[in-house]
Amino acid sequence: MDEEEQELSVRDWLPRTAALLVGTLALATAFIAAYVGALHQPTPRDVPVGVVLGDQRAQAVLAAVRGQTDKIKPIEYDDPGAAADGLTAREVYGVLTTGPDNGLRLTTASASAPAAAELVTQVLTQAARQANLPLQVTDEVPVERSDPRGLVPFYLAVGLVLGGYLASTALGLKTGTSPVSLPRAGLRVAALAVYSVVLGIIGATIVGPILDVWHHDIPAVAAVGALAVFAAAMVATAVQAWLGLLGTGLVILLLVVLGNPGSGGIYAPEFLPTWMRGMHRWNVPGLATDLIKSAVYFDRRSMGWTLSGLTIWALLGALGLVTATIFHARRRAVRAARTSTGAPSTDG
Repeated sequence: MDEEEQELSVRDWLPRTAALLVGTLALATAFIAAYVGALHQPTPRDVPVGVVLGDQRAQAVLAAVRGQTDKIKPIEYDDPGAAADGLTAREVYGVLTTGPDNGLRLTTASASAPAAAELVTQVLTQAARQANLPLQVTDEVPVERSDPRGLVPFYLAVGLVLGGYLASTALGLKTGTSPVSLPRAGLRVAALAVYSVVLGIIGATIVGPILDVWHHDIPAVAAVGALAVFAAAMVATAVQAWLGLLGTGLVILLLVVLGNPGSGGIYAPEFLPTWMRGMHRWNVPGLATDLIKSAVYFDRRSMGWTLSGLTIWALLGALGLVTATIFHARRRAVRAARTSTGAPSTDG
C-alpha cells in the first residue's frame, strides 16, 4: 500500500471510528443519567391503596392520610370482593377495611413490591395510631423467603431480555443484520424461537430446582421466560434489520438504558420519577418483570395486559423483520439491474 492509498484508508476509517465512539459515548451518558437519575433518591407518590365505598371508618383514615401526604392514593371499590380482586390483580398494594372489632384491617400483597407494601404499612400504622384505632396487618400475597426484597423477577427478566437481544445481535453479525430473502428471515425467526424456548427453560430451572427460589409454577415461569426472550429478540432483530449498526445502539437504549430502570423492578413504579412511572406498562423488561410476578404469585387475571403486550412486541418485531427484508431485497435488485444495464445508480 503506497502513501496515497494509506491516506485514503485513514480518511475512510477515521469518520466511522469517530461516529462509533460518539455513539457509544452517548449511550454511556444516557445509561448514567437514566440509572442515577431514576434510582438515586426514590420518592414514593400516589401509591394506590384500596378501600370499599361505604366503609366510612377506613375511608376517613385514608382521607386524613391523603390530606397530610401524597404518598398514598385511595382507590375506591364498590364492594369487598372487588377490593380483594384489585389486590390480587395488582391494581393496589393494600386494602384497608374496618375489622369486626371496629378497628382497622390492612391486607397487603408484598409480592407486588415489598418496598411499596412496607410504605403502606408504615403510613397506615401511624395513621391508625393517631386515630386511636387498632390495626391488624395481613400479607395476603407474600414474597418467597428466599427472595425477601422481591428482586428475582426483575433480575430474571433482565437476563432473559439480555439473552434475547444478544442472540439477535450475534445472528446479525454472523449472517447480516438484514436477511437476504424471506426464507432466510423465516429461518432467523425459527432459530430465535427455538433459542427463546431453551433460554426460558434454563431460566426457570435456575430459579427453581437449582437455586430453589421458587419451587412452584416452574412451567409457567419457563413459558413466560420464552415469550420475554422472543419478544426482545424480535424487537432487536427488526430494528437492526432496518438500521444496521445504529439499530444495535437503539436497541440497547430502549431495552437496557431506559428499559431496566423504567421497569419498576428495583423500585415500584410509584417510587420512580414522573416520566418513568408508566414505562413498565409498555417496555419489554417491565412487561416481562410484571408477567413473571403474575405467573408466580398472583391470579392469572393479572396477566392480561402484560401477556398481550409482550405478544404484540413479538408480532411487531416479526413484521418489522419481514418488511425490512422485502425493502432491502428490492433495493439490491434495483442496484443489480442498474449495474447490468450500465445505468447510473441513484441509491445512497
